Amino acid sequence: MCGIAGFCNFKGDWQKNIERMCDKMYHRGPDASGVWASDDHRVVLGHRRLAIVDLSPAGAQPMVSCDGRYVIAYNGEIYNHAAIRKKLLAEGKVPAFRGTSDTETLLEAIAAYGLKDTLKIAKGMFAIALFDREEHTLFLARDRVGEKPLFYGILKDDINNGGNDKCFVFASDLGSIAALDGFTNSVNAEIMGDYMRYGYIPAPYTVYRGIWKLEPGKTLRIKLPFDKPEIESYWSMTETAVIGQKNLFRGSETEAAEELERLLRESIRGQMVADVPVGAFLSAGIDSSTVVSLMQAQSAQKVRTFTVGMWEEQYNEAPVAKEIASHLGTEHTEVYITEEDAKRVIPTLSGMFGEPFADSSQIPTYLVSKITREHVTVSLSGDGGDELFCGYNTYYSIDRIWNKVRKIPGVLRRPASAVLGLAASGNTSLATRARLLGAKSIEDMYLRSEIGEGLGLIRRGIADSPSGFGRWDDIQTRRAGQTWMDTYPSGLLEEGQHNLMLMDLLMYHPDDILTKVDRTAMAVSLETRVPMLDKDVVEFAWTLPLSYRQSGGVSKKILRDILYRYVPRELMERPKKGFSIPLHLWLKQKELREWAESLLSPSLLTEQGLFDTAAVKKLWDDYIIKNVWRPQIWYILVFQEWWVERKIKL
Repeated sequence: MCGIAGFCNFKGDWQKNIERMCDKMYHRGPDASGVWASDDHRVVLGHRRLAIVDLSPAGAQPMVSCDGRYVIAYNGEIYNHAAIRKKLLAEGKVPAFRGTSDTETLLEAIAAYGLKDTLKIAKGMFAIALFDREEHTLFLARDRVGEKPLFYGILKDDINNGGNDKCFVFASDLGSIAALDGFTNSVNAEIMGDYMRYGYIPAPYTVYRGIWKLEPGKTLRIKLPFDKPEIESYWSMTETAVIGQKNLFRGSETEAAEELERLLRESIRGQMVADVPVGAFLSAGIDSSTVVSLMQAQSAQKVRTFTVGMWEEQYNEAPVAKEIASHLGTEHTEVYITEEDAKRVIPTLSGMFGEPFADSSQIPTYLVSKITREHVTVSLSGDGGDELFCGYNTYYSIDRIWNKVRKIPGVLRRPASAVLGLAASGNTSLATRARLLGAKSIEDMYLRSEIGEGLGLIRRGIADSPSGFGRWDDIQTRRAGQTWMDTYPSGLLEEGQHNLMLMDLLMYHPDDILTKVDRTAMAVSLETRVPMLDKDVVEFAWTLPLSYRQSGGVSKKILRDILYRYVPRELMERPKKGFSIPLHLWLKQKELREWAESLLSPSLLTEQGLFDTAAVKKLWDDYIIKNVWRPQIWYILVFQEWWVERKIKL
C-alpha cells in the first residue's frame, strides 16, 4: 500500500513540487519516498512506500523495467503475482528478478505482455502510473472495483504562466494535487446536489473543477504533448453482472456454497500473504465473521482480530463480536469509543478525505483502524458482502413496495404523488411516500428513496448552473452532475433486487464504502484488503440465482450456509445494529454543538454562498428544538469544515 503522484508539463520547480505532493501523502507510505523524472523533466513520477511485500530496497519505487522502457509508480497489491512471476520465468520473458516484490512482477509482466493483457490476468487492488519512455505515453489504471483511489486533471492555464503546454497531474490523494504551486481550481458547485443527496461526491467528479476520479476498471492514456487523455474500460461490473445472470450456476444451493467457500478460501489465503503482521476487522456481522472464520481455518497461528464498541447499547456490537472471536479462537482486541473520541477525530476528517465526505461511520472506522495499526500493518475486512449477496434490508423492502405500487396505473400514481407531495409540508415520512408513489420502475423507486431533503438546502441556481463545469467532452459523456445511478438502464437484469445491488456496486460501494475504508486506514498507515472483492468471487457471485442470496426476508443465505459451518447459528441470528455512531445525540453536547453552530452561522454561510441560509437555520432548529434529525445536517457540517480550512472560490 502506497501513494503515487506525478505531473507532465509542469513549468515551476518540479523537484520541490513533486516532493511536496509526496509529503502530503506521507501517511499512505511512511517507509520511504522516491522520485523519477525524464531527462527533460517533462514527465515526473513520485511515490511514497508502505512496505508490505519485499521490505528491501529492491521493492523501492518508482521502478524502471529490466529493458529500461517502462517506469512505474504503483499503489496496491497483486495477490497472484507469484503465479505471474512463475509464468514470466517459464516463458523466458525475464532472465531473473532483482527482488521479490509484486511491483517488479507487475512491471515486467507489462513489459512482456502489455498493460491491457496484464491487467486482465492480475488479481488485486491497485492504482498504477506507467510511463512508456519509447512512445512518450503516460498510462493510469485503477483496479476493477475501486479499492484504491486515483485522481487526475488538467490544471488551470495560469499554473504554467499562460504557457501553451497544459499541466496534466495525478495523485492518490486530492490534497497532493491541491498542494501544487499555483493550484487555483475552484469548487465544482455543480456537484453539490449529488453531495447533499448522498453525502459523498460520486465518480468521476471531485469537489474541484477540472479534477476527476478515474473510475474502477478503467485506464487512461495520454501522449505527448500530454493534453488529451483517452479513457477505456478493461473490466466492467455491469458486463460481469449481465454475463453472469445469463449463465446461472446450475448446481444446488449446497453446491454453490461449497464453490463460494472454495473461492473465498483461495482469495483469503492469497490476501494473508505479507512480510508484515496481518489481522482482520471483526464486527458481529455475517461478512467479517465469514472472512475471519476462513482466515482462522487456514492459519496455524491465532488470527489477530479487532472490534470497535460503543457505550450506547443500541449501537454496540462489540460483546457479540467478542463471543465470535472466542468461539473461533482468535487473539481479539476491542476499543470503545466515546463523544470525546469523536471530538478529537472530527477536525481531522477533511484532511483524510481531501474533499467533503460525510458517511459518519468514518469516525468508528478510523478509530478501529488506529487501534489495529498498533498491532498489525495489514487488515482484512468483510466489505462487499452486502452488495454481492443481497444483504441490505433496503433491497427487500424496495422490492416489496414496488411490487405493490406497480399494480396502480401510472396515470393515477403520478398525479397522486404530486398531490401527496404538496400535502406533506415538512412531514418527512409523507414526503418519502409521495416520492416512492411516483416511481416509474424499481430502479427509479430506489433513487427516490435516496433523495432526502438535501436539494432544498442549496442556494437556488447553484447546483444546476451550466457554466464553467470544465469537463472534457470527449472523455465524460454524462452531463454535469449526472451519476451512474441516474443513467442506470431500467430492467437491465431480470430480478429487481439484482438491479439494486448492481446500482450500489457501480457507485455507493466504490465511492462511499471503499473510500471510507481506504482513507481512514491510510490515515494511520494501515493496509486494508477485501477478500470478497476478488475477481473470481465477484464473477461467481453474479452467476447465483437471487434465491441463493435472499429468500423470504433472509439475507445473504449463501454466506450464512458457509459461516454456520464454523460459528453456531444462534450466535449470528441477532438483530444487526450497523456500524454507526449516535451523532444525533453527540451534536447536542456543549462542545460539539458550539463547533456545529459556528460552522452554520449566517455570516459564514453568506460569505460562502452555497447554502440557503434560512433553510439551513430551519434544519438546525428542527433538530435542536423538535429533535428531528436529518443526515443533511452532518453533510453540511462536513462540507463547512472542509471549506473553512481552504476558503476555495466557487
